[in-house]
Amino acid sequence: GEKGELVPLVAGAPQAAGAAAAAAGSSPKKQYGSQQSLPASASRSPFRSPTGSMTDLASLARQDSVANLIGIVSGYFQQGNFANKLTQALKIIDENLDLFGSCLDSELDKVTNFHKEKMDELEKRLEVLVDSVGSNYDVISRPHHDDEGGNTFLKLKDAVNRRVASMMPKPPIPGSEADVEKSHHSSHQRGTLVVESDDEAVQSDMLSILRESDSIKRALTDLHRTTMLLNNYDVMNFTGFMKIIKKHDKSFPSRKGRFKGFMKKADIIEGNESEQLGSRMEKLFADWFCDGNIREARAKMLPKRGDGLQMDWSQLRLGYRLGMCAILTLWVCWDCIWGLVHEQQTSIGGRTAFPVFRACGGLLLVHWFWGISVFVWQRYRINYIYLFDFNPRIVDTPMLIFNDVVDETLVFLILMLLYYKSGAHDMPDLIPPGCYAILLVVYTLKCMIFPLRTRGPLWIAIWEVVTAPLTSPKFFHTYVADVFTSMVKVFQDMVWASCYVLSGDFWFSENEHNDVEPHSWQHEFWYKNVLIPLVCLIPLWFRFNQCLRRYMDTKKRFPNLANATKYAMSQTVTLFGAFHPIYLLHSHETKHHKYVFSKDDFNLFQQFWVCLFVASSLYSFTWDVYMDWGLGRPRYGFLGPRLMFPNKFYYYAVIAADLVLRFMWVQSLIPPQSGASFELPSYLTALTMALELLRRTLWGFFRLENEHRQNTEGYRRVDFVPLHFATGHQHKYKKQQEHVGVNVLAEVFVISLVVVTISFLSIMAAQRATARAGAGEL
Repeated sequence: GEKGELVPLVAGAPQAAGAAAAAAGSSPKKQYGSQQSLPASASRSPFRSPTGSMTDLASLARQDSVANLIGIVSGYFQQGNFANKLTQALKIIDENLDLFGSCLDSELDKVTNFHKEKMDELEKRLEVLVDSVGSNYDVISRPHHDDEGGNTFLKLKDAVNRRVASMMPKPPIPGSEADVEKSHHSSHQRGTLVVESDDEAVQSDMLSILRESDSIKRALTDLHRTTMLLNNYDVMNFTGFMKIIKKHDKSFPSRKGRFKGFMKKADIIEGNESEQLGSRMEKLFADWFCDGNIREARAKMLPKRGDGLQMDWSQLRLGYRLGMCAILTLWVCWDCIWGLVHEQQTSIGGRTAFPVFRACGGLLLVHWFWGISVFVWQRYRINYIYLFDFNPRIVDTPMLIFNDVVDETLVFLILMLLYYKSGAHDMPDLIPPGCYAILLVVYTLKCMIFPLRTRGPLWIAIWEVVTAPLTSPKFFHTYVADVFTSMVKVFQDMVWASCYVLSGDFWFSENEHNDVEPHSWQHEFWYKNVLIPLVCLIPLWFRFNQCLRRYMDTKKRFPNLANATKYAMSQTVTLFGAFHPIYLLHSHETKHHKYVFSKDDFNLFQQFWVCLFVASSLYSFTWDVYMDWGLGRPRYGFLGPRLMFPNKFYYYAVIAADLVLRFMWVQSLIPPQSGASFELPSYLTALTMALELLRRTLWGFFRLENEHRQNTEGYRRVDFVPLHFATGHQHKYKKQQEHVGVNVLAEVFVISLVVVTISFLSIMAAQRATARAGAGEL
């Protein structure tokens, strides 16, 4: 055949090669570098015949030159555009880095200025303390015979002993009879009173010196603790700046070392100065109080709980308010029981507005139990903040929760006592008794809404619980929904209180001897057969929907569908209790309805309801122990493999209590005034409500412990949960100032003055009434 010549490549060669390869049924060969792919035909015959036309070769050369020129020009313009963009980006980075450096300098100036101010203050205080010790105790300086040289202080104990010894009478020198007789004669002249007065003076001076010594010891210890806090402040800030610079060097390797001068400026807050000052204080403490033993001095200067150097006035405030709550509680209970038993009068439980107080009291119990739960979780290192996905900046400590709930309890008890006394005509009827219940409702609404900083996230979580089918539930949402299932009685009383307020019944005066109930709306069909059963069902419905949504998200039938079955059984019990009173065991009659059943009517339906009641209770109890708590494993003594609470008795006791209280919870799902023989009396409703809330609190202890130990239902991506550590410092940024001692003492004084004034006026009124009664008899 013909021998071809070498064909030069042009800009469009890759497209031509691809088309030729497709036509030939083979793929083009891929080459790297500046060369392009050749067609299959060209690769097989790369040479042409020498008799070929030279014009073809020249035309191809011209085409190649033009294509290369076009490519070079277009690449030049593209490269220029890229270079402009790169230059602009680098300029923006430099500007941001300059701004970053100025921010670092400003923050370093703040830390450095604070460090210098505190160091100057501490050094001046230490200098004043040293001067006072030297002047008061005649502590002289003496040369220190070691390599360092300089002066040191005599031990404070030696100074005290020398001063006490100088005050003591010198004993006579033995062997000199004249001196003995002279001393004996002089002692008789002074008399016993003079000797005793000298001893008392010496003892008084000794006690005074020891008190001053203890004061100096406490002052030096307080200075040392403040110095150590400053040292921690320095080290933490220096470490933070170091990490920031390292992150900068890692992110911008080309600009590494940009902030070398900054780190030299930051050496002042490395902590060396505060550490040296603390060591100097330890040396002084050791020389004065520990015979020069540095280790003993450091041990004695460690912070101890309750040493009084930094008194927590909030505990005093909480303590006396708890005392006030205890006295008011005893007062309310005494009046209620005494009025019912001794005087045969209706107690507060029989008053018409008592469900309003019971509803607000149930919400108050929820707040109390939440504070107890937070305290227990924090005490046993259960990281509830991490598990609930809380914002640590707005989480209240147990002390703050107890302070708030004690204030709420004081208002609740005062209004309840005023309501009872006004209804019993033991005080002037300034306003209708029902208005005290309205005041309590308004105050409760205020506490449920404010402060918005902490109540806002709670209401958002409640909204996500209500819209469970539409939103994916988190662990905190399921916890809130479970608490709602235990608040059925509270919700029933809240509905009653709402109807009581909207109907205006609180304006009417109460008549204790009237057998007709004034609230006729509570016997209407819409209230008794529609609204109340819905209130019993809705919390269970929320939790049921959460289980179904978890099944949709995880595609796991177990435990989601099994847990949904538990709530479905509880809903069935509620429906039977609301619309089918077939479980009456005997004839029963109420004021508005009459049911006539005999014991022979204990038919299949009644047996079904009783079996459902028992099955639902046992199912819920088994789920609590085995699934929610991770207990009930026979190989671990029917407990779990890893326990965070120290005493196993806690687990067994709570398991036994949960078995009993679970039956009471299912019984609480029966709507009130249904005419059922299983229905509890109205005066026990408050007790059953409190017991169910207590059971839910105990359940929460072990539920979060199990979630902390293992990711039971897959709410977290990782199984590891960090332990929760709480210190004595409150890691909460509050806008309001802390309660100082003066404010707390002023509050105690004002309240004490009010109590004394009221007591004095009450005594005067009682004496005046007694005098009038005596004059009337005469």
